[in-house]
Amino acid sequence: MENVLTDAASSGDSKDWHSIDWKSVQLFVGKAQMRIAQAETEKDFRRVARLTRSLLRSWQAKALAVRKVTENRGKRTSGIDCVHWDTPEKKWNAISCLKPHGYRARPLRRVYIPKANGKERPLGIPTMKDRGMQALYLLALEPTVECASDPNSYGFRKGRSTHDARSQLFVSLSKQASASWVLDADISGFFDNINHEWLLSHVHMDKTMLRKWLKSGVVDAGQLRRTDDGTPQGGIISPALANICLNGLETGLQQFLREKLKTRGAKAAGVNLVRYADDFVVTGRSKELLENTVQPWIVEFLRERGLTLSAEKTRIVHIDQGFDFLGWNFRKYGGKLLIKPNLKNVKALYGKVKEIITNSRSKDPVEVLIQRLNPVLKGWAQYHKGTVAKQTFSKVDNLIYWKLMRWGLHTHPRKTKEWVYSHYWKQCGSRRRFAGLQDDPFGGDERIPLPLYSLADMKIVRHVKVKGDYNPFHPDDVAYGEKLRVHRMGETIWSAQRASLWFDQGGKCALCEQVIDIADENMDDHHIVYRQLGGSDALSNRVLLHPICHRRVHALGLKVIKPVP
Repeated sequence: MENVLTDAASSGDSKDWHSIDWKSVQLFVGKAQMRIAQAETEKDFRRVARLTRSLLRSWQAKALAVRKVTENRGKRTSGIDCVHWDTPEKKWNAISCLKPHGYRARPLRRVYIPKANGKERPLGIPTMKDRGMQALYLLALEPTVECASDPNSYGFRKGRSTHDARSQLFVSLSKQASASWVLDADISGFFDNINHEWLLSHVHMDKTMLRKWLKSGVVDAGQLRRTDDGTPQGGIISPALANICLNGLETGLQQFLREKLKTRGAKAAGVNLVRYADDFVVTGRSKELLENTVQPWIVEFLRERGLTLSAEKTRIVHIDQGFDFLGWNFRKYGGKLLIKPNLKNVKALYGKVKEIITNSRSKDPVEVLIQRLNPVLKGWAQYHKGTVAKQTFSKVDNLIYWKLMRWGLHTHPRKTKEWVYSHYWKQCGSRRRFAGLQDDPFGGDERIPLPLYSLADMKIVRHVKVKGDYNPFHPDDVAYGEKLRVHRMGETIWSAQRASLWFDQGGKCALCEQVIDIADENMDDHHIVYRQLGGSDALSNRVLLHPICHRRVHALGLKVIKPVP
């Protein structure tokens, strides 16, 4: 297959890109990554290097790298060359461009995005070719990073999330005998200050290639500036480099405490570190232990990497006082640990909802407003549903009710509250809800209510934490990964119909038969017999496809068969 497709690369036909058999591509890359992870676990570093070279030279890895950078959220953002890979022809031709020989990284394009505190976060945007090269090398680097990662590191890792970090903190703090003090740490300017020499010495990949990315420079306000420190935040490989930089923070701290306090003393100290990307907290039995022993060791650990703790944001607090982490507030009330959405997160949601309502034009149908609000509300409720959030959900629902009432009165200045309520709040089941009208998805003639999502309707479901030593690239963890993925599908807020299709297909795409990521909101719902040709909306006539597979079906006129459950 590789030779046939490579020979056709010069044609640049759009059908060449759509003709790629992504099933075989992903199987090839997945098996290569598993072999790398297995060799890394066995400390067979010569085999790791040989397998890495083989993967980087393969046509399949290059094709998958192009797919990754042209299917993610930043696919429409260009670098300094203003080049996009936005057509099948460009994507196909890009595969043959990913060669290390003669490659030179272009400077980053500096952009600034606003932060919640009013400041701006700088991002460096690489060119599409630089992103493709980074994605290619990341395919080989990720398995080795996973093998060296700390058990309670949850950021930028496959199969792990903020909810796993929250669950681990609950385990560490919830019992009566648990540690009562917490070091809430914050690294100052993490991505901008990582020491390049440290990275070049410790990242197990082509040093010449890594140096090109680190020293590429950045164009800011039309001026080219040197990059002497930091990683290209905005680059696809930056999260992996960040994890490499902080790997060993947890295991190194535990080893240090065992040497200093002996095994029994280290266990009695109750020191547990939970990290998500560059945010981490450390628990301890006493304030003095965290202040005089743990924090100095962490400061020294970070100094070697060119990093420092923020004096303003780093603090040591008692669990009865509480602390914020990843959008939640952790605090004990009368000896019982409660995790709630923190005030800052609630204000951010309500601010976004107010902005959507305020910007809604009076001439727009109310259905448009609801369609803009529902994804925001559902996503926020999904994020917090594993916490003590019912009271917060009800309060926010009440705030949104009064905001909508004011919007209705502003839209109809000559009407009363009673009229606005009866006009916009319709009977939906046993209660009245703010609702518009939508076409019947089952083909009925009458329009049915489209209600605004109610946060209070979200059921509180406890999250099942991933095991600490789970490695998604190791063959021994494949069965566990499948079980975990199916379990977490039950925690999502997909519609009942899409969930039914997902389970019927065994969690795989009906065309390429590869895993469908439940976190991907852009999964396509394909009709086997097109509706224009008389096909129905029944589940028997629908399948779930990857977006790229869906485009391939239509471009090549392929037929999709309903999988047998």
